[in-house]
Amino acid sequence: MITTDNYLRFIWEGCLRNERKYQEQLYTILSPKMMAVCMRYAKDRDEAQDILQEGFVKLFKNLHNYRGEGSLEGWIRRIMVHSAISRYRKAKTIVLVDDFGENSNMHAGTSDNGNKLEADDLQELINKLPDSYRSVFRMYAIEGFSHQEIADALGISELLSRTNLCRARVILKNNLNELESRELRATA
Repeated sequence: MITTDNYLRFIWEGCLRNERKYQEQLYTILSPKMMAVCMRYAKDRDEAQDILQEGFVKLFKNLHNYRGEGSLEGWIRRIMVHSAISRYRKAKTIVLVDDFGENSNMHAGTSDNGNKLEADDLQELINKLPDSYRSVFRMYAIEGFSHQEIADALGISELLSRTNLCRARVILKNNLNELESRELRATA
């Protein structure tokens, strides 16, 4: 019986031989999942498509760097994340940590959000974060990077990574509370 992993391994071996049909098959199989990864880092679908293409170009140029350790799909996912980070670095403008000011009523924390937020609502709120906050938040909360890894990848200090994550959480919490209030007013 051919499993998905065996089939993917078979396709990968064809890619290593530089056979175009296997490269196309790999792209066809994995591009929807990798597009979802790219969408987390992009402002819109066009930018995500660009990141996806850049990622697959990097993938096909570096096929032989995969050592067979861990998941092939996980390795490819990491290439997509690093492609998004590279794009961010190229387009990055200096965002001051102070751009939201030190507002005394802004405290980081978690909220017990009783309403049923759709994933799309949460994704939309995350997409509204400033670029530097959004990148750090996604890398830490969604991709599982450490602050040191984020700092190294983005070329920032570990402290700035922690600060941006904290501020992203504050902004998200405030936006979630605002969304919840609007929903309560709408149902009243």
